[in-house]
Amino acid sequence: MNINPERMWEDALEKLKTWARINSPWAIHYNSGSCNGCDIEILATLTPRYDLERVGVKLQGSPRHADILICTGPVTLQSRERLKRIYEQMPEPKFVVAVGSCAISGGAFQGCYNVVGHVDAVIPVDAYIPGCPPRPEAIIDGVVKLLESLKKTDSRAQSAENSAQTADSEH
Repeated sequence: MNINPERMWEDALEKLKTWARINSPWAIHYNSGSCNGCDIEILATLTPRYDLERVGVKLQGSPRHADILICTGPVTLQSRERLKRIYEQMPEPKFVVAVGSCAISGGAFQGCYNVVGHVDAVIPVDAYIPGCPPRPEAIIDGVVKLLESLKKTDSRAQSAENSAQTADSEH
């Protein structure tokens, strides 16, 4: 059996980074042209009454430090390039959450002359939280479900990697 200490160190470090990303994600909020109803509800999730930080989520001001982009509102022509730039500045792996009817489908602003449409017409979206505006409980639930799906994805990847290593060691 060939044990590579460098590979073991890399695997342990990757597991630690994944654990930190899942248990303490940093989020950035971007309003791409909404009526501010969803923005008020997102801010309400950060207050002591709902306390989004209890699940480890911290609102961050810089996209270069954020893991999750929380986007509200329909994407306007004016904000399309800014949204793409913010998304590109985020480090990998990055996740996008579309909050509210406008971010999901364009909502009441769909068809307006200055509206491109929903968020996933511009950048890929990982989680959708419907509502106009969605309640803080729904926002917290959506973020928690995103984090749980990341845990499941990570555990599947680890089990596949372990079975591949076992098959390699048998040969």
